[in-house]
Amino acid sequence: MKPQLLKVAKGAQHSFSVRRDTVPHTNNRWHYHPEVELIHFKKGNGTQFIGDNIKRFKSGDLVMIGAHLPHYWRFDDEYFGEQQKLQADSRVAHFRENFWGETFLNLPENVKIKSVLEKARRGIQVTGKPKQEIAELLEQLVQTEGPERIFLLMNILVILANIPQLNLISSIGFKYDFLESENDRINDIYEYSVKNFRQKIQLEEIAAVANISPNSFCRYFKSRTRKTYSQFMLEIRVGHACKLLIDNKVSIKQVCYESGFNNFTGFYKYFKKITGKSPLNYQKEYTAG
Repeated sequence: MKPQLLKVAKGAQHSFSVRRDTVPHTNNRWHYHPEVELIHFKKGNGTQFIGDNIKRFKSGDLVMIGAHLPHYWRFDDEYFGEQQKLQADSRVAHFRENFWGETFLNLPENVKIKSVLEKARRGIQVTGKPKQEIAELLEQLVQTEGPERIFLLMNILVILANIPQLNLISSIGFKYDFLESENDRINDIYEYSVKNFRQKIQLEEIAAVANISPNSFCRYFKSRTRKTYSQFMLEIRVGHACKLLIDNKVSIKQVCYESGFNNFTGFYKYFKKITGKSPLNYQKEYTAG
């Protein structure tokens, strides 16, 4: 399952790219690129796939994706179609690790920056005060020209480098085999699964989407993602349940069935296993926060 190699345009006058995205379908495919990506979701909710990690993303989230780490931002259905109810709004920066020269990161003063860029190859979830500071700097970057752009990016990296404990996203053992023949397969599997998670997806059905035999699909999927397809679907369903619990518009029993679970016992078991909390405690903690 090969992610798509994305070519990031930066413009003749710039050494790195910064932009504002207000549509949910910009690069919404399973892809990777040699550039480091820094993204702040000012407005937007959906499911993020980073390496072998699946979780919800929401307005205010800020994530750093290292070079060549496959990822995919799938906005919720409310952001698409003729009856589009919500608008996405994000700030995205892309830069090569060596855009300021081959020796810059090897300077002794930049040990921490080099380290954070290496750790970003697993993905970094930025929270707390650093998240707010970086979001403000990204906003300035979108509107800035000249050498100040480099100063602002350096400030962002310094903030990241000084975070005592980084929240890494993908597992330490995640590796990816970039086979050209598998270019769109993972994207097709993910997109189909996100659209149909509320119903039971038969093995033959998803194998047909991947264009491989049912006998080969389970082994194939696990070898590429480090998890079974059943586990993958549970994570998508629990992620959707988290969204419904936060929205707090339906009962917990309704959350169970609207998230694709057939019974409340199974829902409770897997929700707690994945999140570490019961559905009610998860909802209470979010409301209290």
